[in-house]
Amino acid sequence: MTLAPWRPVLARALHRNRARAYCRYLQLATLTPQGRPSNRTLVFRGFVNDALQMVTDSRSEKLQHIKICPWAEICWYFTVTREQFRITGELTVIDTHHTGDIRQTAWQSQSNKARQQFYWPHPGQARASDALFESDDAVTDSPPDSFNVLLLYPERVDHLNLRGDPQNRYIYQRDDDGWKMQEVNP
Repeated sequence: MTLAPWRPVLARALHRNRARAYCRYLQLATLTPQGRPSNRTLVFRGFVNDALQMVTDSRSEKLQHIKICPWAEICWYFTVTREQFRITGELTVIDTHHTGDIRQTAWQSQSNKARQQFYWPHPGQARASDALFESDDAVTDSPPDSFNVLLLYPERVDHLNLRGDPQNRYIYQRDDDGWKMQEVNP
């Protein structure tokens, strides 16, 4: 399988910014049932072919948004290299109904502290007792039903490099014939 042309560019940005842990944080925007934007920060967990992988709680509001409209956009800024990536695509939710090992592999790569959050009380509801957030006794080697993997399959990648005079900007667009890249004004 040939990688999409934007993939090495993004991989290079990740590599050059690797000393800053926060550079793995990206913003994901979805649409609410009312058609309004909803944005939140997620952690990039790697690639599955050309899809970007993140994890989420099945009880979170974003899953309802994705069911109604699976299209989303991420915005990702790398401070060291001064690059911005806006990546638009379709989200796929990998939940308990999916076969394969993507979900199990993603679960195994989580720290025990990160895994514990999927056993916490329902996100977004009235605050529960602090005691319900403290124990990690229930954490297992198999993911609970609340653990989901999100895969974003890009259709468009807008890469803005703020270094340089003038700055450089590239649009990668996928169509029936594959990926096309066009240099555009910043």
